Amino acid sequence: MLGEPAGRGTSPPLELCSAGSEAAPRAPRTEMPQRCAGDKAAVSLPPLVFRSPPSAAVTDAPGRQASPGSALSPGAPGSAALSPLDPCSQPLCRPQAEKRARAAPDVHYVAAGPQGAACGWRAFAPGWLQAFNTPRGFLLFLCAAAFLQGMTVNGFINTVITSIERRYDLHSYQSGLIASSYDVAACLCLTFVSYFGGNGHKPRWLGWGVLVMGAGSLVFALPHFTAGAYDAQAADGVGTCGANRSVACGDGASGLSGYRLVFMLGQFLHGVGATPLYTLGVTYLDENVKSSYSPVYIATFYTAAILGPAAGYLIGGALLNVYTDVGSRTELTTESPLWVGAWWVGFLGAGAAAFLTAIPILGYPRQLPGSQRYVVMRVSETHQLKDSGPTAASNPDFGKTIRDLPLSIWLLLRNPTFILLCLAGATEATLIAGMSTFGPKFLEAQFSLSASEAATLFGYLVVPAGGGGTFLGGFFVNKFKLRGAGIIKLCLLCTLTSLLASFIFFIHCPNVPMAGVTASHSGSLLPDGHLDLTAPCNADCACRPEHYSPVCGSDGLTYYSPCHAGCPGAAVPSPSGQKVYRDCSCVPQNFSSGFGHATAGKCTSTCQRKPLLLVFIFVVIIFTFLSSIPALTATLRCVRDRQRSFALGIQWIVVRTLGGIPGPIAFGWVIDRACLLWQDQCGQQGSCFVYQNAAMSRYMLISGLAYKVLGFLFFAIACLLYKPPSESADGLGASLPSQSSASDNATDLPDAPSALQPHSDV
Repeated sequence: MLGEPAGRGTSPPLELCSAGSEAAPRAPRTEMPQRCAGDKAAVSLPPLVFRSPPSAAVTDAPGRQASPGSALSPGAPGSAALSPLDPCSQPLCRPQAEKRARAAPDVHYVAAGPQGAACGWRAFAPGWLQAFNTPRGFLLFLCAAAFLQGMTVNGFINTVITSIERRYDLHSYQSGLIASSYDVAACLCLTFVSYFGGNGHKPRWLGWGVLVMGAGSLVFALPHFTAGAYDAQAADGVGTCGANRSVACGDGASGLSGYRLVFMLGQFLHGVGATPLYTLGVTYLDENVKSSYSPVYIATFYTAAILGPAAGYLIGGALLNVYTDVGSRTELTTESPLWVGAWWVGFLGAGAAAFLTAIPILGYPRQLPGSQRYVVMRVSETHQLKDSGPTAASNPDFGKTIRDLPLSIWLLLRNPTFILLCLAGATEATLIAGMSTFGPKFLEAQFSLSASEAATLFGYLVVPAGGGGTFLGGFFVNKFKLRGAGIIKLCLLCTLTSLLASFIFFIHCPNVPMAGVTASHSGSLLPDGHLDLTAPCNADCACRPEHYSPVCGSDGLTYYSPCHAGCPGAAVPSPSGQKVYRDCSCVPQNFSSGFGHATAGKCTSTCQRKPLLLVFIFVVIIFTFLSSIPALTATLRCVRDRQRSFALGIQWIVVRTLGGIPGPIAFGWVIDRACLLWQDQCGQQGSCFVYQNAAMSRYMLISGLAYKVLGFLFFAIACLLYKPPSESADGLGASLPSQSSASDNATDLPDAPSALQPHSDV
């Protein structure tokens, strides 16, 4: 049983006298609470108080000196006569000094001076700036960087990718290469950044990374300014019956497709710059706050990263309603297939904001003031291997050279808990990457929405579900004081809940009837895969399949184009602002003689299952993100302290290689299996126009269940194989104060001349 924290009893503190004269000014005193190292009855000990000598150091053993203000090492003489080499020539001032606390036999405490702990840029470090030199201050700027990264890479890119394809004549596989350039860059840089940055000046690595990320955003927006104005004319007659126009087929190379290399370069820079954020940023937070508070700080950081994509969907969707050449007048409307929105504005703003965010991050020190005591107080939860491992890994200089890289990798590969957590993270990343890319498309198909409406609705789901789940995951770890095995069990529970909620994909909304695709022109259902766009009512119109411009007839059927609806003339604006086609021969009129009319755009869905689908999709998202911070915390706790940054780098490589990169490809391939109507580009298959909702839900269910079951198994095996450290592994648990009694405020010890750091002999 551990003793109560020192300082609560009535015994006076013990003091070591200064080597100077009695008249010498007294230096500030550092008090260090102690616990009894024994495992018997609790013993309340007074705090040890050390005075810093003005000139000499205290020698705790032959040949070893401790810095001023340090505790006596084990084996150092207590009340015995001092050696001639000892600078302290005076005896202990109080009789209580004979009762000396026993420290851990393998830990020595040395002073770490405050040099270099000020916040600033070289010589410019004003006093008012030190108010931000706290974990909360750093968290603020780190959250801003994560928010910008998520908004740019996971928000703007997914929102504007179709506009970029239309503007620069890109094919789908080319836009896929643009999206994957981010993950390729991250995989190439993760090993280098996490290994060397983990032992370097983390804030500088982070600051320069944010600068590179901002440069990537500016490069991504560059084609808008170099490609010239968008020359697209609204041909109102094209696509109507009687306008027998054909599309000139041929190479028609406009030269704009070469800009895909610029977009790939911008995404590559995004990946390079964002690499330190989720490796060095996480470990820097974990090193500078109390262990029990670390999940809350990390959860706040990841919540900002989740809110970023949500903001990207909302802002990007709003910007797409603005014409790409801002200030220019055009006859195109947002419903036109030729419409291109202001996709580039968001990247300019994100790039400028990234430069402003990088400046304060570059000013932070290598370690925040007062952070050394958390290293002393943190009890290792490293997974215990069968043997103690190479003694070189315990060397304080381990991991600082490239020669230690193979051994570092080998130590991680021998950690089964770490490997299983990486694999579980890869399965979750596959689902997150696939749903973030094709979630808007799923909502668009199920509820017959426009692209901007689907992106906005998906953003409304991700904001509370993704952000709330991420923050609650860290909150639960801190609230219930979960340790290694308990954290993995929480991940297991979250995965099981989201797995059960995934069965909602058994339910789907029926397709809005489309003439010639899902229903005949008379309204009866067509068998799957049977397309019949031509009917007697439009046979004389010679409709071209290249002109896809859906219209909603007054009979409730969606038609492929005004031509397929038999509409002879151009549209006229209605009082509500919509384009209306009159006298369409394929649209029956029920209440009077003559033909019906059609309105530009698809018919709206009347699905009654929409609220139920949205609620359960919300549950799947929130519990998927709820396990992210606990899984990350478990990873930090199951590896050696010096390998945390490198372990996160290796984990991100596994997650991106097995999850982030193949996830969108796998989900895209599955969703393409549900396509009913493909685009016809002069005889070549283009993108999919119409999906079969039942098949899409079925394939999403199969994919979701497969990856969720794998994730559940990986978490379950990790929980079974995890071996918590023995109570006497390092002796720290008995000799160090409770973490719950420590504060995470760096100003708790304003008078302390130095902070304490552990140096292990093992």
